[in-house]
Amino acid sequence: MSEIIRSLQRDLNDFGEDLHLIGAEALAGRHPGEHPDNLDAGAMAAPATPQAAAAVVRWCLENGVPMVPQGGRTGLVGGGTSRPGDLILSTARLARIEAIDLLARTATVGAGVTLQALQEAAAEFGLTPGIDLAARGSATIGGMIATNAGGILAFRNGVMRHQVLGIEAVLPDGSLFSDLTRVLKVSAGPDIKQLLIGSEGAYGFVTRAVLKLETFNPLRATALVGVPDATAALALIAHFRAQPALQLEGAELMWRRYFRDSAGERGFGLDWLAAETPAVLLLEVSAASEAEARAALEDGLAALWEEHGLTSGIVAASLDQARRFWAIREESDFIYRLHPAAPSFDVSVPPGALDAYVAGLEARLRAVDAGFAAYVYGHVADGNLHISVFGEGAAAPAMKEPIEDAVYAGVSDLGGSFSAEHGVGLEKRRAFLAYGNPVRRAAAVAIKAALDPKNLFNPGKVPFA
Repeated sequence: MSEIIRSLQRDLNDFGEDLHLIGAEALAGRHPGEHPDNLDAGAMAAPATPQAAAAVVRWCLENGVPMVPQGGRTGLVGGGTSRPGDLILSTARLARIEAIDLLARTATVGAGVTLQALQEAAAEFGLTPGIDLAARGSATIGGMIATNAGGILAFRNGVMRHQVLGIEAVLPDGSLFSDLTRVLKVSAGPDIKQLLIGSEGAYGFVTRAVLKLETFNPLRATALVGVPDATAALALIAHFRAQPALQLEGAELMWRRYFRDSAGERGFGLDWLAAETPAVLLLEVSAASEAEARAALEDGLAALWEEHGLTSGIVAASLDQARRFWAIREESDFIYRLHPAAPSFDVSVPPGALDAYVAGLEARLRAVDAGFAAYVYGHVADGNLHISVFGEGAAAPAMKEPIEDAVYAGVSDLGGSFSAEHGVGLEKRRAFLAYGNPVRRAAAVAIKAALDPKNLFNPGKVPFA
């Protein structure tokens, strides 16, 4: 047992069952999540109440112990990695859905509640959190707040920042900041909770939140459509968003290489897809009935077919087939089975710039090495692309900077971002310093110094003081 755990047990034993302390032996049997170093601290505190969390933070402050907030450990950029001497501060036991207010259409939840748990609870009332992503089963609300998560519905409802009404969090001085506002309109000075959204645990430890809820309609139709480019995909999206009897529920674009290999890994036949179709758009709409949704989807595609150069299409005949469509898009782990350690990126550019950006990306990668190529896919309606680069030697340390430069070139000039929804963590440290706005960076460092002068909250990560 580590000295940190022994000291916590001695000093905070009054909290009893409200505070679980977990040492290296117990942690050794746990899956570390998306990064192998997440549990390297070998010491974890799992408070069941905000008060217990605040007591742990005050103890760490008094004893100079760095803290690493963790949720579902699904982060892809190393934001939850820990080292010996750190204490992991887990939200796992802050996992209660406290209230769903049907009139206000809000949910008050603990930071450790998974997105899927909240989705299922809200669906009983015909509601949804209004945000969705592939890691829904393990991603926690607190972690999604910390990274300002986006996902599938961001084009319609915005990102996590737009869904959060209130936050409770333990600040680095051990005080409990409680702003569990349950209304949309607040004009009462600076909104301090916005500092915590997207801060990746640098400014505090989120314990509870109030989220907006949106209407959930399960009556849907889903299609895969071969398109010549992102411009055509955006035209289809605009058409279906303009239909008063429809709601667009998803619009995900997969460039051919990604779609072909993902479908092939799942044994999904491609006999319906025209040869050399450049990209495939996954569309999902909802309506007053499944029949209406399907008819509107089929009619819309038929009307737009020639005008926008559509090459192929298949509408799901069942819920099971629709799920298979979504699995092709969401289950991207095949990339790392085929190309272990492939460098991966998460950028956003204005939707109208997607085609030029992707064409330029391919050319820039070939300029680095003629054998380099990329899987490209993502949330086309809001311009968010996920990119994985592969080719012999692509994962070599010497290729890290040239590949990063090929991916990030021009993104800021277009009005985009080098990190759209995954955060910065450790993996994007260089990008944050090289491509981030320097004035914004300096402000983030100044805020960190004011809130956490001892640099104990998630040290070594963004904002990189």
